[in-house]
Amino acid sequence: MRYYQLREEGTPRLAVKTTDGLYDLTAAKPQLRTLEDLFTAATIADSSLDRVAERLLDGADVLSPDVLDTERDGDGAVSAPISTGEVWAAGVTYRISEEARKAESSMADMYIDVYDSERPEVFFKATPSRTVGPAERVGIRADSEWDVPEPELGVVLSDGEIVGYTIGNDMSSRSIEGRNPLYLPQAKVYDRCCAIGPCVRSADSVDDPHDLEMWMTISRDGEVLYDDSTNTGKMVRSVEELVNCYTSHNAVPDVSVLLTGTSLVPDDDFTLREGDLIEIGVEDIGTLSNTVVEV
Repeated sequence: MRYYQLREEGTPRLAVKTTDGLYDLTAAKPQLRTLEDLFTAATIADSSLDRVAERLLDGADVLSPDVLDTERDGDGAVSAPISTGEVWAAGVTYRISEEARKAESSMADMYIDVYDSERPEVFFKATPSRTVGPAERVGIRADSEWDVPEPELGVVLSDGEIVGYTIGNDMSSRSIEGRNPLYLPQAKVYDRCCAIGPCVRSADSVDDPHDLEMWMTISRDGEVLYDDSTNTGKMVRSVEELVNCYTSHNAVPDVSVLLTGTSLVPDDDFTLREGDLIEIGVEDIGTLSNTVVEV
């Protein structure tokens, strides 16, 4: 099942998409307005998200698929599926990411062995106020000369347990990080530095998170400048390993998202500009689309 957060006159509504259609879970149970509410209900019932949702379908209104059009404004527009907690990220989990970090850095030795090391690189990425949803604008820093999107599979956690998957865009300033790896927080954490969405696919409905096709296109003034794809099977770390590293010795929020790294890296001569359109797709989840703004 896929879970979407809708906006209706500023009020959130929770929808679920099954093989039979799109349903308004809030209409069936007004107390369920967010995915976080559903997490709580599943915990209280000692059940899964999908089982709780299935019991509500008979009383839920059927919605038109048009409400999932991320180009719409106003009622029914899709927003970020998670609105609380934190976003964290993992780095250098794909070989091409290691090569890119070395190429950009004035201290390339800092990245040697990260890909093969026992301990993964896991770092804080964003708060809800720095995170945007589908069709919203992601940011590039005004003090950066080289900026790229990083498409990633996102792991959704409730009470530290994997409950679903989403799509994430770990926006990055390669010029700032390249000057000195100690500048990583400034290269990664800033206004509109992260996008997630368009939905959360329940963990029970994903056969294997390590075998999902992922793709990204970047367009400028209608012209496609970048178009490539990969598979999460190229990730050297398992989802479970990354989650364990993130949650160990760490007081994680009740709800959080962990991005798992990227293997789609534009050429070194490419940088994002205001107005660019970034589209990121992951098999069985959907497509996350955002335009770029300077912040």
